[in-house]
Amino acid sequence: MDKVLVIVGPTAVGKTSFGIECAKLFDGEIISGDSIQIYKGLDIGSAKPDKEELSQAVHHLIDIKEADENYSVKQFQELCRSCIADISSRGKLPIIVGGTGLYIKAAMYDYVFFDEEEEDDPYDDLSNQQIYELLQEKDPASLEKIHINNRRRLVRALNIYEKHNKGISQIREEQEHAPVYDCLIIGLTAERSVLFGRINERVDKMVEDGLLEEIEGLLDRGIDFSMQSMQGIGYKEWKAYFDKEKTKEECIEDIKIHSRHFARRQYTFFNHQMDVKWFSDKEEALEEVRRWSI
Repeated sequence: MDKVLVIVGPTAVGKTSFGIECAKLFDGEIISGDSIQIYKGLDIGSAKPDKEELSQAVHHLIDIKEADENYSVKQFQELCRSCIADISSRGKLPIIVGGTGLYIKAAMYDYVFFDEEEEDDPYDDLSNQQIYELLQEKDPASLEKIHINNRRRLVRALNIYEKHNKGISQIREEQEHAPVYDCLIIGLTAERSVLFGRINERVDKMVEDGLLEEIEGLLDRGIDFSMQSMQGIGYKEWKAYFDKEKTKEECIEDIKIHSRHFARRQYTFFNHQMDVKWFSDKEEALEEVRRWSI
């Protein structure tokens, strides 16, 4: 089983610099576990490693998509696992660095996705009500989270049942959710007041470094706020500015608020979904990695 070091934690806690330090000390290569850093041109708002940082360690899954392309958890799982196999085959340590919890969980655990063909709708002759009634007979548990007017999800649930003869909830319950690698998950943390101060400072620095100009450039290229790439914190808040609904200062404050809320959600996710060892002292975290890597 390949060894994989995973570095997680809330936004602005220092994951990038710690990941680079680990790459240097343990002969590793970094895989970005961030859902926005994959996009070309979205540099400042995604806190993408800069040229100096990128030069200090080999990085993967950064700038691999155009800003008008979509990206999914399933795609990340496939690409990340391919990177892990490649890095490990060369005797290097794969190091995943990021704060997108679901992406990392999907890559590290036996998280199974369903085929794209299950998105097809072969039920042209059936109404939403009829599909809903079929699901009530075959997979009533799926309806707990699907509204009768959400045809796409109704069809997907019925497709999955017809193909596997069991509902999506049952299939997921049967998954062991066990790690598929020998992984050590290091979580970096800080006192909440300190972390929130760092978040505010980071947002101010992003604006100072040209975040608004970066977004203006994206819009000039035909990228708009409806695209997946623009749904990240630091980008989506600016729609109100360009729609003349909010001032620049109000949008900046929104980014800070949303970033702080996101940090809380990241803690919740990692604490409940993954086996994380938390450290506020980076030297102690490095010592834990040394013990594990031997």
